[in-house]
Amino acid sequence: MGNITESYKTFAKLSPEKVAIHTNHQQISYQEWYKLINQTANWLHSLHSENKTIGILLPNGIPFLQLFAGAAKAGWIAVPYDLKWKITELEERVILSDPSIIVTTREIYSQIKQSIPNVMILDDSLQEIYQFDPTTVLKTEGNLPFYIGFTSGTTGKPKAFVRSQDSWVASFDCNRFDFGLDESDQVLISGALIHSHFLYGAISILYLGGTVFLLDKFSPIEGLSWIHSFPITTIYVVPTMVEAFLKEGIQVDKSIKMISSGAKWSDRSKLEIRNIIPNMTMYEFYGASELSFITVLPDSEGIQKATTVGKPCYGVEVQIRRPDQELAKPTETGKIYVRSKLMINGYFDHDGRTIHSIQDEEGWATVHDMGYLDEDGFLYIVGREQNMILYGGINIFPEEIEKVLSLHPDVEEVAVIGLSDSYWGQVVAAVVKGKSSQLELRRFCRAHLSSYKIPRKWFFLSEMPYTTSGKIARAELIKRMEKR
Repeated sequence: MGNITESYKTFAKLSPEKVAIHTNHQQISYQEWYKLINQTANWLHSLHSENKTIGILLPNGIPFLQLFAGAAKAGWIAVPYDLKWKITELEERVILSDPSIIVTTREIYSQIKQSIPNVMILDDSLQEIYQFDPTTVLKTEGNLPFYIGFTSGTTGKPKAFVRSQDSWVASFDCNRFDFGLDESDQVLISGALIHSHFLYGAISILYLGGTVFLLDKFSPIEGLSWIHSFPITTIYVVPTMVEAFLKEGIQVDKSIKMISSGAKWSDRSKLEIRNIIPNMTMYEFYGASELSFITVLPDSEGIQKATTVGKPCYGVEVQIRRPDQELAKPTETGKIYVRSKLMINGYFDHDGRTIHSIQDEEGWATVHDMGYLDEDGFLYIVGREQNMILYGGINIFPEEIEKVLSLHPDVEEVAVIGLSDSYWGQVVAAVVKGKSSQLELRRFCRAHLSSYKIPRKWFFLSEMPYTTSGKIARAELIKRMEKR
């Protein structure tokens, strides 16, 4: 299919002065961006690395996107590392991904140089890059691996996956067909580029020839200010960001597309955000790091079928299978399987080189989410197989209980987990951050849930533990609550 940077040359010719990326500190035109990517690719070629892997340990900014896109152009693999990781977490992921060079800021360099090998200061690398030819670049083979990412899984132990260029080039069609994006779009990337939702959002818009407005870090006030001040047409968000916008309560009258991933929006949040952004078009999509886009739910369908995650994205097939691998009937819950050209190549073995595919012989894969398809082909998520609680032989999905509890106005955050029980096997426990009482929440559950789904144990925390990707750390919660 080609390289994720192949369109830059076209836009450098057709719209040389058009802004490719706008940040707080600078903006860069497509002509400048094309030359910069060529220089970066030529610099990487000059390093004569065997494994051709570059680690990126940087805050949001043009250099982050430059090194990522330049690596793809050069046929290298880019590995974004999270600035919030502790040194031990970083070391673990560096060993897994084995980069030949890691580029970071001067401040971070001084903190990690004793522990992490092959680290280079950004300013030094940029000085070297600017010495290279900006007009030509050595041609690379097609469909090379270009991106290593990490998932933590149930244990919190990192797993490294590798993705090839074709998977993202194919997924750019989802931007066109499912989200209606093209070169006219001006897109606000409001979150950290370490997260694939925002990194993909930026790189895909550059491929389509639009303009990326990149915040240094998420700020609801600054995000809303940019929406008011610049011709922004689209914003990439996760539901927690929507909640932050709601708290500001600032009215936005212009037409905006909002593309959300990470978790299902609550019905309350959807209604409230419309009060402050009445001309908004919502697009929720369900996906996974390993599988990319799976389904999409635009506004028009979300109103009629509020609890669904939508229909399959462009080029994506979805099946629901029973435990015996037979296809489930409509509305029958089973494991969700996906087939598309958007998936990862596979996971790295711990030797860091062997890749294990996640697809079966016919190209189907699963991340063990459970759900069902209705008669109209809409997908509904019931929960994750690994989160499922086995209560006296009955399967309970915590996500259903969490959805109910999150509707209570005094519940800020909630996680429902299964705790060991000598008689029942497991019992349902709710861990809540908020002001409400156990008695009040029990009554609330009784009005919305079957009796066996009402939590038997309740815990109240001032703060939840999180994984490095910002999700509630269920494994850690279970360990903590088992000790109480």
